[in-house]
Amino acid sequence: MKNQRSFVAAVAAASLLVSFAPAGQAAGDPNAAVPNAAAATVLAQGLLSPLHLSDGPDRSVLVSEEFAGRLTKVARDGAKSVVYENSAWNVAGTDRRDETIYLAESQGAGPMDPRALAGHLRSIDADGKQRTFGDLAALETKENADGGTLYGFRDLPGACAAQLPPEVEVSYKGHVDSHPYGIDVYGGTIYVADAGANSIVSVDVETGAAETVAVLPSRPHRFTAEEATALKLPGCIVGHTYEFEPVPTDVKRGPDGWLYVSVLPGGPEDPALGARGAVFKVDPEDGRVRLFADDVMSPTGLDMDQDGNVYVASLFGEGVLRLSADSGTQSVVLPGVLTADVDLRGETLYATVNALPEPNKAPDGRVVTGPAEND
Repeated sequence: MKNQRSFVAAVAAASLLVSFAPAGQAAGDPNAAVPNAAAATVLAQGLLSPLHLSDGPDRSVLVSEEFAGRLTKVARDGAKSVVYENSAWNVAGTDRRDETIYLAESQGAGPMDPRALAGHLRSIDADGKQRTFGDLAALETKENADGGTLYGFRDLPGACAAQLPPEVEVSYKGHVDSHPYGIDVYGGTIYVADAGANSIVSVDVETGAAETVAVLPSRPHRFTAEEATALKLPGCIVGHTYEFEPVPTDVKRGPDGWLYVSVLPGGPEDPALGARGAVFKVDPEDGRVRLFADDVMSPTGLDMDQDGNVYVASLFGEGVLRLSADSGTQSVVLPGVLTADVDLRGETLYATVNALPEPNKAPDGRVVTGPAEND
């Protein structure tokens, strides 16, 4: 639970997350234990940690192979070509405006990463010219967006706190941390889901100026006896509530003008504590935050249609979920295993599956497609 970001930390240690995968959902078989798996068609495979994807030029798909520091283009026929590569950085979310590609890069993924805290945006124009801008780590170092937010237990007796393992912080305020993860380009602004800062940031495309738009609310969870046992935590925590950090993973401007944000719960992100993820709405003008959908299993990417329905990649769930615009009701529309991101084009969904490599095996991350409506 320390720093609450097992998902973010996994950028530097992929095997950590794979060990949390539910039974029947190990990396290697995107159709294992998933209903209606025939709905998904494989477009490309053999990718290393394809944690993000977006529209590419000429109906291609851009895929971030994050652990490799590589941005790969997958053509309509499945052919792969490298657009950008820099192993010194984690290449995260991407988006396009006209012929220019934008991507997020970061270093220092949590307190266990020995690298200095660093994160920014990069653009690549049609001629291949690159530009680095939007110093997100500097913004977080200066402001510490959630520095005034209290996480952890609020009322745990000292005798019980003393029994917690050292990696569990009993009570603390937000740390200085930045890990730009998902992005969305709208006009002259890039919105960034900073999974380290627990915030949404706006970056001006022309000037590179970065500002905090909103800090996401903490994710409280009251422990049961079964959960304490499963996590090998002392029984005295039963009945006590832990305020977990919110970990924003993706952002998309919706047709109503609000930003829709997928949020992982800090701590265990597999089903050990239930479906604790959420999708929030953020007003980009004043930073107001509203809950759109709760009880979402491990949401790590999202997209939207023009009717306001939200499509969520559920990493430890059953694939791509459709959250209806009117009620947030969930349904599986594109089955998959270790589904990391989703992109909607018309009535067709694209998603990355097998997104976390299995230890001691060749990477087999895949891009799959399927219909947005599951009949």
